[in-house]
Amino acid sequence: MKVSAITVRKGHVLEIDGKLWAVQHSEIMQPGKGASVIHIEMRDIKTGTKDNVRYRTQETVEKVRLEQEEYQYLFNDGENYTFMHQTSFEQINVPADVVGSPGTEFLQEGMVVTIETYEETPLGVELPQTVICEIVEADPVVKGQTASSSYKPAKLDNGLRVMVPPHVESGTRIVVRTE
Repeated sequence: MKVSAITVRKGHVLEIDGKLWAVQHSEIMQPGKGASVIHIEMRDIKTGTKDNVRYRTQETVEKVRLEQEEYQYLFNDGENYTFMHQTSFEQINVPADVVGSPGTEFLQEGMVVTIETYEETPLGVELPQTVICEIVEADPVVKGQTASSSYKPAKLDNGLRVMVPPHVESGTRIVVRTE
C-alpha cells in the first residue's frame, strides 16, 4: 500500500526494490534553505544490513501490511523459539534474532505473544507490556540510606539484574515492564 514518506514511523515495514526493510528510526529534517526531507534509518529483514535513505515530503513509499496473530510460547531449542497458534494449534519456529534482544530474556513457557508475519514469514515478536518475575537473589539493605529514595540490586529468575526497593527480598514476585 502506497503511503506518504512523511507518515513512516519506527516499526513500519517497507518494500523497496523487492526487499523488505524494517524502519528503525525516522525524522523530519528541515534545512535552513530548501524543502524538508524525511531521513529514514532501516534494516534489511533478510540480511540484517542497515541503510539510511532520504525522501522528499511529497514522495510515496510502499508500506507492507503485516498479519498479527496471537501465539503461545512453548520452548527454546537453542537456536529457534517454538510458538503455537492459539486457534489452529499449529507450531512455528522463530529464530532468536527475530524474537529480539529484550524478548529472549522475558519469554516464559505458556506466555501469549503477538507475532507479526508477512507471507507466512515471522518478522517480529511483540511481548506483553508487563511480565511477572521472581527474585532469586537480593542484596542486603544498606543502613542509613533513608534520606533519599534508595534501591538495591536484585537478580531475577531469568538472569536479569534490576534495582528494587529495600523491602523486597528473595522469593518475592514482581511486575517488570518488558520495554
